[in-house]
Order: sequence, then structure tokens, then C-alpha cells
Amino acid sequence: MRIAFFVNSIEGESPAYTTTTLALAALMRGHEICYVTPEDFVLCPDDSLIIRALTPPSGKYKKAETFFKALQSEGETRRLATDEIDVLFLRNDPSLDASERPWAAHVGTLFGRLAAARGVVVVNDPDGLAKAQNKLYFQDFPHAVRPETLIAKSIDEIRDFIQAQKKGVIVKPLQGSGGKHVFKIASPGDANLNQIFEAVSGEGYLIAQRYLPEATEGDIRFFLMNGRPLMHEGKYAAFRRIPADGETRSNVHRGGTVVQAEITDAVLAVADAVRPKLMQDGMFLVGLDIVGDKILEINTFTPGGLNNVSELLGVSFCDAVIAALEEKITIRDGYGRQLSNRELATL
Repeated sequence: MRIAFFVNSIEGESPAYTTTTLALAALMRGHEICYVTPEDFVLCPDDSLIIRALTPPSGKYKKAETFFKALQSEGETRRLATDEIDVLFLRNDPSLDASERPWAAHVGTLFGRLAAARGVVVVNDPDGLAKAQNKLYFQDFPHAVRPETLIAKSIDEIRDFIQAQKKGVIVKPLQGSGGKHVFKIASPGDANLNQIFEAVSGEGYLIAQRYLPEATEGDIRFFLMNGRPLMHEGKYAAFRRIPADGETRSNVHRGGTVVQAEITDAVLAVADAVRPKLMQDGMFLVGLDIVGDKILEINTFTPGGLNNVSELLGVSFCDAVIAALEEKITIRDGYGRQLSNRELATL
């Protein structure tokens, strides 16, 4: 099996990223891998789809650092037809390209559709991802698992919403990721509100979300695969992220600490509530950010942290993900009828 990992750029990747760990797990299971960026698709005059993919030098790699160094320094660009690729794994973050390279932000979903039409298994399903280009997608999930939320561009509307929230709100851009421009506002009289609004509103619409006091203890990143909790060797792929002192955001790259999470019935109930829509949209691998019995984020494009939880619990969850992709190819090749990519994505 050959897996093509679609990323924003090779330079922007890291040995510490989940994508690198997934690629290494695939290699160790005997598969071929390659990396694809927004510049690398070619739709030919005969309607065939070609991918100019960066492939690592052959060899056995045991460490992510060794593999990644070899990929960057000795990788070879190969011209591959879609019938030479079994899986296209969309692992880019559109928000990173939205301002500097707007043409690149949606390339993965656009060409992902073309690849799926030519028999490649594309995860997450590109049509599903097209609906999830920003945080407005979150509003399509059951109200019971969402904090009270306002989406607006008017500072007057946001002030009124803050006034009604006695415990404060979290304000963040509708488009974005990684904890960038996320602020906690205690009251509409906050001296920094105008400055915060000016800083964030330049990126478009804002989300004002009722602050959950339980967030001081961090959130739980909980992975779902094929719509169900990702488990391997009897353990859930989940961890708690605790914010650094003086920090509202719990993102690991913002100084958050990773500790083992207790998976309660409430957490499982949240996952169960969002399963139907995730299955409907062909979301193969998703990361939920949960506080109490509410979800703060649904990470569909490039959910990270599988490497962190694998190290924390001593379980190779990335190995389980690659095994699930193997099963999809077996199903695709042996099923009695042609399956849609959306069906294959969550089987």
C-alpha cells in the first residue's frame, strides 16, 4: 500500500508532528509513503491526475528524527499516477495558508475529490472537510454538547453577549487553529476589549463562547476513528492538556502540559452524541477538545497529539490508524459493489 500525506509544506513539518509519526508507522508496517503539498497536483489533458510526490530514500527507520532528516535532505520527487496511490491522507491546516497563500488553502479538498473519483481512498473525506473549513461547522452538532455561542463581526453584539455571561467568555476567530488569537474576556467593560477586537476582527467573523470554569483544569483531547473512540491495546487515545500558569489556552505548543486523562461516562456520551454527523461526513480521524460535558473544538483537518498520547501511554496509536487504512483498502478491493469514498472513509 502507498499512502500520500498531504501537508501545507515540507518545510513546515516537524519530526514531532503526528503526520511524521503516522508516516513512520506506515513504513514500519512495510508500506510506501510520500508527501504531497499544494503545488504538487497535475490534471493532464486526458483527465488523468498526476501527483508530484516527495518520497524518502529506501531504508529502515526507527526514529522520527532520522526519517524526517532523510526525507528533507535526500527525498526524491516522483511523478505518480493516481493508480499508484492507495490512500491520500489530507493532513493540512487551511488556516495556515488563508492569508499568505489563499490559493493553497482549499487545494487538498479540491484535488482530493478528483483523486477519490479515480479510486483513491481519501481521508478525511474531502466533501466532509469542505463543510469544516472553519469553526462554523461546529454549530451543526447537537446543542447539548456545545457551550453557548455567538458568532458575529459586530462588537456591539459581542458586548451584549459578554454582558449576559456572568463567568466571562472566550473570543477567537471563526477561521484559525492552534490557539492563535484566543482571549478570555471577563466583562464587557474589560479595558482590553477594543484592542482584542481590533486584533482578531481583521481575520473576519468572531466566535464568542461562554467560558467554562472547568477549563482551568485543562481540556481532554479525545481521538475518534471511524466515528468511534480510538482504542488500542485496551487504552483510549486521549490525554488531558493543562494550561501553563497565566495561560488560558491549553495547546501543547503554547506551553500546555500533557497528562493522563480519565475517560468518564460523560466523555464517552459526548463522543457518542457527535458520532452520527462525523460518520455522515466521512470523518475518519478526528480530535475532540472536551471540557466537562462540552466540546470546545472538533479538529477535522490535522488533529495532532497522537504522538504525545502514544508516548504517554506506551501504546502505538498511529500503528492502529495505519492498520485501519489497510482494512479500508482490503474492503475497497474485495467488496461486491463500488463504495463511495465517504462510505470507505468511515468503514
